[in-house]
Amino acid sequence: MLLWFVIAYWVISVGIGLYAATRVHNTKDFAIAGRHLPFYMVTATVFATWFGSETVLGIPATFLREGLHGVVADPFGASMCLILVGLFFAAPLYRMNLLTIGDFYKKKFGRSVEVLTTIAIVISYLGWVGAQITALGLVFNVVSGGEISKLAGMWIGSSTILIYTFFGGMWAVAVTDFIQMIIIVIGMLYIGGEVSGMVGGVGVVVDHAMQAGKFEFWPALDIKEIIAFAAAWVTMMFGSIPQQDVFQRVQSSKTEKIAIWGSVLGGSLYFMFAFVPMFLAYSATLIDPKMVADLIDNDPQLILPNLVMQHAPLFAQVMFFGALLSAIKSCASATLLAPSVTFSENILKPMLGHKLSDRRMLHLMRGVTLVFTILVTLYAMNSKASIFKMVENAYQITLVMAFVPLVAGVYWKRSTTQGALAAIFCGLSVWLSILIFGPEDPFVPAHFAGMFASIFGMIAGSLLPSMVSQPLPQEPEHAKLHHLAASHTEHVAEHPHHHPPYHGDH
Repeated sequence: MLLWFVIAYWVISVGIGLYAATRVHNTKDFAIAGRHLPFYMVTATVFATWFGSETVLGIPATFLREGLHGVVADPFGASMCLILVGLFFAAPLYRMNLLTIGDFYKKKFGRSVEVLTTIAIVISYLGWVGAQITALGLVFNVVSGGEISKLAGMWIGSSTILIYTFFGGMWAVAVTDFIQMIIIVIGMLYIGGEVSGMVGGVGVVVDHAMQAGKFEFWPALDIKEIIAFAAAWVTMMFGSIPQQDVFQRVQSSKTEKIAIWGSVLGGSLYFMFAFVPMFLAYSATLIDPKMVADLIDNDPQLILPNLVMQHAPLFAQVMFFGALLSAIKSCASATLLAPSVTFSENILKPMLGHKLSDRRMLHLMRGVTLVFTILVTLYAMNSKASIFKMVENAYQITLVMAFVPLVAGVYWKRSTTQGALAAIFCGLSVWLSILIFGPEDPFVPAHFAGMFASIFGMIAGSLLPSMVSQPLPQEPEHAKLHHLAASHTEHVAEHPHHHPPYHGDH
């Protein structure tokens, strides 16, 4: 019965995504929904994109083992990222009217920085999308009672999400995200009520968790622990700011105000609702301690699905897996689209020539989406990392390569192309050096050291005499037209005999 519900829900959501695809007529529609999204839809797509498999399965599993201290990266760092984007980056980036985040680096620092940061951004998505595909395999395996293997579930999930993302782009993602946000919120609150009834109320679970030391958040007064804590926090708080999926939600907004407050509200809602799966997972230690003990060291991501399957009534199972599938689908579709769009626009398009028609560019974006889906599914099949670790590790490369050039490009007038290249080189080389040649547990985590090396590179590279040419500032399209019109008027005034007088419609 549950499997048939999952199949029906899957088919309906794909149909909704394909219906939304009828609004896609060009690359702007495909990449940023033609900049037409209203406030409620931007908020929904910010929330639903980030409320993924790691929120429902990965974060609770980490919380059970390590308490609040272990989930500082997500939801604490992740929600702060969205709020910071809304407050400090949404307005200046929205005014630039760009298609991708890579376009910002090109406009500010030139082609070389554009290529390097785009490659870093695309690579970072492997971990995030891989986590969603892994979770889909797990869900299909659980709801089918083992009839569908995890590998088969991965391919079924990724191929069906590809269908509506391939045709509908950002429009399909936004419309399905809005519906899926409603299902996530209702489903999580309903199953939360069911589970709290089994254990005697929310207060019982909270008191038990507090006595077990699960609410200890701040690190001990030890330098190494404080550095590790700060490094975990900035991984997602800063590392996921220069991401195409975040940028798409800003650029898809109908107005600048919507871009700002949609991100802030979406991030705030994400933070609040991320605690519901943690509450559910900890309730399992009271309801079925033997099941938790069996899974905590082997596969803690299965604790929550098993709790629902073994102890909740059918309707509660339907609500839980509906919410879980919604979370995974909304996150996976967005994270398949984002790297495909930026890779097509910032890597392939310049290589193929700027005379590429808009229609051919749309086909190219769809083709890259197909290829990326296949690659990321293969990556997920062969990855041994947990869902939480796959997501947390995904943002290290953007933290050391793309974050500092973005902040400096927006807020530091003296930043130069040479500074951006130095930031990328210093950040990447320090990060890789510690990862490859450093100890297994370094005093300063590799990505944290890489971020500071990137800051040093940006400052030193920008202040030193420049050996790299800075890109010429590009005029906005309307300014170019105004300039052309003014030039034409001056030319007519100087050479009136070259221009016959204007006669009506002639």
